[in-house]
Amino acid sequence: MNIEKILTELSNGCAIGSVTDAVKLLEKQLSKYGTIEKSNGLTRSLTIKGKDDYTLLIDAHIDEVGFVVTDVSDSGFLTVSNLGGIDLRHLAAKPVTIHGKKKVCGVFVSTPPHLDKNDAVPENISKIKIDTGLGNSAKDIISVGDYVTYRQTADILNGDTVCGKSLDNRAGVATLILLAERLHKKRLPITVEFLFSDAEELGLRGAKTAAFKSTADEAIIIDVSFGDGPDIPATKCGILGAGGMIGMSPVLNRDITDKLILLASDNAIPYQNEVMGGKTSTNADAVSICGGGIPSGLISIPLRNMHTDVETVKLDDIISVADLLEKYILSGGLKNA
Repeated sequence: MNIEKILTELSNGCAIGSVTDAVKLLEKQLSKYGTIEKSNGLTRSLTIKGKDDYTLLIDAHIDEVGFVVTDVSDSGFLTVSNLGGIDLRHLAAKPVTIHGKKKVCGVFVSTPPHLDKNDAVPENISKIKIDTGLGNSAKDIISVGDYVTYRQTADILNGDTVCGKSLDNRAGVATLILLAERLHKKRLPITVEFLFSDAEELGLRGAKTAAFKSTADEAIIIDVSFGDGPDIPATKCGILGAGGMIGMSPVLNRDITDKLILLASDNAIPYQNEVMGGKTSTNADAVSICGGGIPSGLISIPLRNMHTDVETVKLDDIISVADLLEKYILSGGLKNA
C-alpha cells in the first residue's frame, strides 16, 4: 500500500455533515477487506473475525473541523459559524470550499494592513466574512446551512512529511486502513472491529453511539496530538518522527497502556509517552464510559498546526503506530495479557 498516496487523498477529501468525499474514499479502500457497515452520519465500521470472539475495537474519527453558512448577503458575502475548534487568528485570507448546489470557491476576507492598524483578533467568527465573488447571484447557489471546508491540497514538505488539511484525524484513518490491509489475510487470535467515527470534533458524538452498540471487550483509540515546534513546551507535545504517543491517563486502562509500552520496547518500535489528566480530549473519553464501560487505550500521532489547513505529520509515525497495533492484536490484546 502506498501510504503517502492514501493519506494525501484522504486529506484532500472532505467529511463534515452531509459532505462525504473522504468517506467514499475510505469505503473504496475498506471494501477490499470485508463488508462495511454504515451507521448514523459518516460513521463506518468493518469487522475482521478472529479465532476467538473476544473483540478489540480500534477507532479513528474521520470528520474534520469546518464551518456552516448562517447568512448569505445580497452582495455575495457569507457569514459562517464554526464546526469544531477554530483558531480565529488563522482565518484571514484562507481559501475555502462552499458545498452548495455545486462546489464554490471562496476566501475569508482580509482587510489590508494599510487600512486597519488594529491587530486584535475578531471576538467572533461572524465578524470574518467569506467572499464568493458571486455578488447577488450567490443566493442562487448557496443556502443557509451549507457546509464550508478548508480548500487546501496536501503536499510533501520533505521526504516523509505530509502537510495538508484534516490530517486530524485522517492520519489515524490512514493508519487503520494500513492495518486492515495487513490483517485481513492473517489468522488472528482475536476479532478486530475497525471503527471510523463521525462528529468527534462536535463532542465525540459518533464514538458515543457506536461504542454503545459495540460488544467489544476492549478498545484502542487512534488520534493525533500536539507535535513539536517553536515556542511549544516540550512537556506538552510529542516529537514528529519519534513514534506514536502512548497515552497515560486515569481515563485509560493501565493494563492496555503497559502492554503497548512493553510491545513497543520489545520490538524496537518507536514510541513516546503522553501523560494527561482527567480527560484525554479524544474518543477514549466517550468509549471508556459507554454502556458498562469499555477498557480503553490511546495512541496519538504527533501533528503540527492542529485545526488549520496546514496540519503536518510524518509518515514514519503512522507506520510505527500500525506496527504497534499489529503486534498488539497478534499477541491477543488483553485476552492474553
